[in-house]
Amino acid sequence: MKNLLSSNSYFLVACLLFFIFGGVLLFQIEKPDSLIFFSERRTDFLDFFFSYTTKMGEELMYLFFLIVLLFVKIRYAILIPITGLLVSGISHLLKSFFKHDRPLMFLRKLRIEEQINYVEGIELYVGPTSFPSGHTMSAFALYGIVAMVISIYGSRVWGILLFVIALLIGVSRIYLVQHFFQDVYLGAWIGVILAILIFWFQGKILQEESHWVNRSIIGKGKPIA
Repeated sequence: MKNLLSSNSYFLVACLLFFIFGGVLLFQIEKPDSLIFFSERRTDFLDFFFSYTTKMGEELMYLFFLIVLLFVKIRYAILIPITGLLVSGISHLLKSFFKHDRPLMFLRKLRIEEQINYVEGIELYVGPTSFPSGHTMSAFALYGIVAMVISIYGSRVWGILLFVIALLIGVSRIYLVQHFFQDVYLGAWIGVILAILIFWFQGKILQEESHWVNRSIIGKGKPIA
Protein backbone atom coordinates (compact mmCIF):
# COMPACT_ATOMS: atom_id res chain seq x y z
CA MET A 1 0.00 0.00 0.00
CA LYS A 2 2.86 2.39 0.84
CA ASN A 3 4.42 1.85 -2.60
CA LEU A 4 1.06 2.40 -4.28
CA LEU A 5 0.56 5.72 -2.52
CA SER A 6 4.08 6.97 -3.16
CA SER A 7 4.06 5.99 -6.83
CA ASN A 8 0.86 7.98 -7.36
CA SER A 9 1.86 11.01 -5.32
CA TYR A 10 0.98 13.59 -7.99
CA PHE A 11 -2.62 12.46 -8.34
CA LEU A 12 -3.11 11.84 -4.63
CA VAL A 13 -1.49 15.07 -3.44
CA ALA A 14 -3.70 17.02 -5.86
CA CYS A 15 -6.71 15.20 -4.41
CA LEU A 16 -5.56 15.91 -0.85
CA LEU A 17 -5.21 19.62 -1.56
CA PHE A 18 -8.73 19.65 -2.98
CA PHE A 19 -10.08 17.80 0.06
CA ILE A 20 -8.42 20.28 2.43
CA PHE A 21 -9.59 23.34 0.51
CA GLY A 22 -13.03 21.83 -0.06
CA GLY A 23 -13.41 20.88 3.59
CA VAL A 24 -12.71 24.47 4.64
CA LEU A 25 -15.07 25.78 1.96
CA LEU A 26 -17.89 23.56 3.21
CA PHE A 27 -17.89 25.48 6.49
CA GLN A 28 -17.87 28.84 4.72
CA ILE A 29 -20.82 28.52 2.34
CA GLU A 30 -24.52 27.78 2.52
CA LYS A 31 -25.99 24.93 0.48
CA PRO A 32 -27.27 27.02 -2.50
CA ASP A 33 -24.19 29.28 -2.64
CA SER A 34 -22.22 27.19 -5.13
CA LEU A 35 -25.23 27.09 -7.46
CA ILE A 36 -25.66 30.85 -7.26
CA PHE A 37 -21.92 31.40 -7.82
CA PHE A 38 -21.96 29.60 -11.17
CA SER A 39 -25.40 30.92 -12.10
CA GLU A 40 -24.02 34.46 -11.98
CA ARG A 41 -21.07 33.53 -14.20
CA ARG A 42 -22.70 31.61 -17.02
CA THR A 43 -21.42 32.06 -20.57
CA ASP A 44 -22.20 30.26 -23.80
CA PHE A 45 -18.71 28.75 -23.79
CA LEU A 46 -19.00 27.43 -20.22
CA ASP A 47 -22.48 26.07 -20.92
CA PHE A 48 -21.07 24.12 -23.88
CA PHE A 49 -17.88 23.11 -22.04
CA PHE A 50 -19.54 21.72 -18.92
CA SER A 51 -22.40 20.10 -20.85
CA TYR A 52 -19.82 17.88 -22.54
CA THR A 53 -17.32 17.64 -19.68
CA THR A 54 -19.95 15.99 -17.51
CA LYS A 55 -20.17 13.14 -20.02
CA MET A 56 -16.55 12.22 -19.32
CA GLY A 57 -17.73 10.56 -16.12
CA GLU A 58 -20.22 8.33 -17.92
CA GLU A 59 -20.31 4.91 -19.59
CA LEU A 60 -18.59 5.87 -22.85
CA MET A 61 -15.34 6.69 -21.05
CA TYR A 62 -15.46 3.35 -19.24
CA LEU A 63 -15.72 1.63 -22.61
CA PHE A 64 -12.87 3.73 -24.00
CA PHE A 65 -10.48 2.91 -21.15
CA LEU A 66 -11.54 -0.74 -21.16
CA ILE A 67 -10.48 -1.04 -24.80
CA VAL A 68 -7.24 0.91 -24.33
CA LEU A 69 -6.17 -1.07 -21.26
CA LEU A 70 -6.73 -4.38 -23.03
CA PHE A 71 -3.63 -3.46 -25.02
CA VAL A 72 -1.71 -2.76 -21.81
CA LYS A 73 -2.65 -5.65 -19.55
CA ILE A 74 -5.90 -7.57 -19.26
CA ARG A 75 -5.91 -7.35 -15.46
CA TYR A 76 -6.08 -3.53 -15.70
CA ALA A 77 -8.86 -3.65 -18.28
CA ILE A 78 -10.90 -5.89 -15.95
CA LEU A 79 -10.67 -3.20 -13.27
CA ILE A 80 -12.72 -0.82 -15.40
CA PRO A 81 -16.08 -2.68 -15.33
CA ILE A 82 -15.42 -3.67 -11.70
CA THR A 83 -14.97 0.00 -10.85
CA GLY A 84 -18.14 0.91 -12.72
CA LEU A 85 -20.20 -1.72 -10.92
CA LEU A 86 -18.88 -0.73 -7.49
CA VAL A 87 -19.47 2.96 -8.15
CA SER A 88 -23.00 2.27 -9.36
CA GLY A 89 -23.84 0.06 -6.38
CA ILE A 90 -22.34 2.32 -3.71
CA SER A 91 -23.88 5.42 -5.27
CA HIS A 92 -27.32 3.81 -5.32
CA LEU A 93 -27.06 2.62 -1.71
CA LEU A 94 -25.92 6.00 -0.38
CA LYS A 95 -28.49 7.97 -2.35
CA SER A 96 -31.22 5.64 -1.07
CA PHE A 97 -29.98 6.08 2.49
CA PHE A 98 -29.54 9.87 2.59
CA LYS A 99 -32.43 10.79 0.26
CA HIS A 100 -31.29 14.41 -0.20
CA ASP A 101 -33.30 16.50 -2.65
CA ARG A 102 -31.72 17.44 -5.95
CA PRO A 103 -30.96 21.18 -6.28
CA LEU A 104 -34.06 22.03 -8.32
CA MET A 105 -36.42 20.49 -5.77
CA PHE A 106 -34.45 22.04 -2.90
CA LEU A 107 -34.69 25.47 -4.51
CA ARG A 108 -38.39 25.02 -5.20
CA LYS A 109 -39.08 24.25 -1.55
CA LEU A 110 -37.26 27.45 -0.60
CA ARG A 111 -39.10 29.30 -3.38
CA ILE A 112 -35.86 30.66 -4.80
CA GLU A 113 -35.61 28.64 -7.99
CA GLU A 114 -36.08 31.82 -10.03
CA GLN A 115 -32.77 33.13 -8.72
CA ILE A 116 -30.85 30.54 -10.76
CA ASN A 117 -29.98 30.82 -14.45
CA TYR A 118 -30.26 27.31 -15.85
CA VAL A 119 -28.32 25.81 -18.74
CA GLU A 120 -30.54 25.46 -21.80
CA GLY A 121 -31.12 21.90 -22.97
CA ILE A 122 -30.13 20.24 -19.69
CA GLU A 123 -32.78 18.03 -18.10
CA LEU A 124 -32.70 18.59 -14.35
CA TYR A 125 -33.25 15.67 -11.96
CA VAL A 126 -35.74 16.28 -9.17
CA GLY A 127 -35.74 13.09 -7.09
CA PRO A 128 -34.17 12.58 -3.63
CA THR A 129 -30.92 11.38 -5.19
CA SER A 130 -28.53 14.29 -4.75
CA PHE A 131 -26.09 13.04 -2.10
CA PRO A 132 -23.47 11.99 -3.06
CA SER A 133 -22.69 12.79 -6.70
CA GLY A 134 -22.42 9.57 -8.68
CA HIS A 135 -20.73 11.29 -11.61
CA THR A 136 -18.02 12.69 -9.33
CA MET A 137 -17.53 9.37 -7.58
CA SER A 138 -17.26 7.72 -10.97
CA ALA A 139 -14.77 10.32 -12.25
CA PHE A 140 -12.37 10.11 -9.32
CA ALA A 141 -12.53 6.31 -9.23
CA LEU A 142 -12.09 5.83 -12.98
CA TYR A 143 -9.41 8.46 -13.56
CA GLY A 144 -7.71 7.41 -10.34
CA ILE A 145 -7.38 3.85 -11.67
CA VAL A 146 -6.04 5.18 -14.98
CA ALA A 147 -3.55 7.41 -13.14
CA MET A 148 -2.28 4.39 -11.22
CA VAL A 149 -1.78 2.38 -14.39
CA ILE A 150 0.03 5.27 -16.08
CA SER A 151 2.32 5.68 -13.06
CA ILE A 152 3.67 2.20 -13.81
CA TYR A 153 4.20 2.74 -17.54
CA GLY A 154 4.94 6.43 -17.71
CA SER A 155 5.35 9.72 -15.86
CA ARG A 156 3.44 10.34 -12.62
CA VAL A 157 2.86 13.91 -13.79
CA TRP A 158 -0.06 12.62 -15.88
CA GLY A 159 -1.83 12.16 -12.55
CA ILE A 160 -2.28 15.91 -12.30
CA LEU A 161 -4.07 16.07 -15.67
CA LEU A 162 -6.30 13.15 -14.71
CA PHE A 163 -7.10 14.85 -11.40
CA VAL A 164 -8.06 18.05 -13.24
CA ILE A 165 -10.38 16.10 -15.54
CA ALA A 166 -12.06 14.38 -12.58
CA LEU A 167 -12.41 17.70 -10.76
CA LEU A 168 -13.93 19.41 -13.80
CA ILE A 169 -16.49 16.61 -14.04
CA GLY A 170 -17.39 17.28 -10.42
CA VAL A 171 -17.62 21.03 -11.05
CA SER A 172 -19.85 20.36 -14.06
CA ARG A 173 -22.43 18.74 -11.78
CA ILE A 174 -22.72 21.97 -9.80
CA TYR A 175 -22.60 24.19 -12.87
CA LEU A 176 -25.43 22.21 -14.49
CA VAL A 177 -27.51 22.45 -11.27
CA GLN A 178 -27.56 18.69 -10.76
CA HIS A 179 -25.69 18.63 -7.43
CA PHE A 180 -24.52 20.75 -4.52
CA PHE A 181 -20.87 21.19 -3.58
CA GLN A 182 -21.20 18.80 -0.64
CA ASP A 183 -22.46 16.07 -3.03
CA VAL A 184 -19.40 16.54 -5.22
CA TYR A 185 -17.03 16.68 -2.26
CA LEU A 186 -18.16 13.37 -0.78
CA GLY A 187 -18.33 11.78 -4.22
CA ALA A 188 -14.68 12.67 -4.79
CA TRP A 189 -13.64 11.20 -1.45
CA ILE A 190 -15.39 7.90 -2.10
CA GLY A 191 -14.07 7.74 -5.66
CA VAL A 192 -10.45 8.18 -4.59
CA ILE A 193 -10.76 5.63 -1.78
CA LEU A 194 -12.33 3.14 -4.18
CA ALA A 195 -9.55 3.63 -6.73
CA ILE A 196 -6.86 3.04 -4.10
CA LEU A 197 -8.53 -0.07 -2.65
CA ILE A 198 -9.33 -1.61 -6.04
CA PHE A 199 -5.83 -1.10 -7.40
CA TRP A 200 -4.17 -2.27 -4.18
CA PHE A 201 -6.28 -5.44 -4.07
CA GLN A 202 -5.69 -6.37 -7.71
CA GLY A 203 -1.95 -6.22 -7.10
CA LYS A 204 -2.28 -8.95 -4.46
CA ILE A 205 -3.90 -11.62 -6.62
CA LEU A 206 -2.90 -13.67 -9.68
CA GLN A 207 0.69 -12.49 -9.61
CA GLU A 208 2.13 -15.24 -11.83
CA GLU A 209 3.51 -13.58 -14.95
CA SER A 210 2.36 -16.54 -17.04
CA HIS A 211 -1.28 -16.03 -16.09
CA TRP A 212 -3.45 -14.71 -18.94
CA VAL A 213 -4.62 -11.68 -16.92
CA ASN A 214 -1.03 -10.45 -16.81
CA ARG A 215 -0.77 -10.17 -20.58
CA SER A 216 -2.24 -7.75 -23.05
CA ILE A 217 -4.52 -8.98 -25.81
CA ILE A 218 -1.49 -8.92 -28.09
CA GLY A 219 0.45 -11.14 -25.71
CA LYS A 220 2.79 -8.72 -23.96
CA GLY A 221 2.88 -7.42 -20.43
CA LYS A 222 4.99 -5.70 -17.78
CA PRO A 223 5.67 -6.48 -14.12
CA ILE A 224 2.66 -6.47 -11.82
CA ALA A 225 2.01 -3.50 -9.54
